[in-house]
Amino acid sequence: MNIDRIVFAFAGTMVLLTLLLSVVHSHYWLWFTAFVGSNVLQSAFTGFCPLVFVLRRLGVKPGRAFE
Repeated sequence: MNIDRIVFAFAGTMVLLTLLLSVVHSHYWLWFTAFVGSNVLQSAFTGFCPLVFVLRRLGVKPGRAFE
């Protein structure tokens, strides 16, 4: 799996997890959902994503998402 697919999977998992936590635990988890969404949006415009930086340091190979 390459970096792009990991980022998509991680963002989707965080959104679903925080939505579930907001229903089960506290509605304040929706702030984390908003943070994830804004991070995805800003990375679409700037090309910078903190998760990509971490994954590169861990040695994950770069690549395109839909090869």
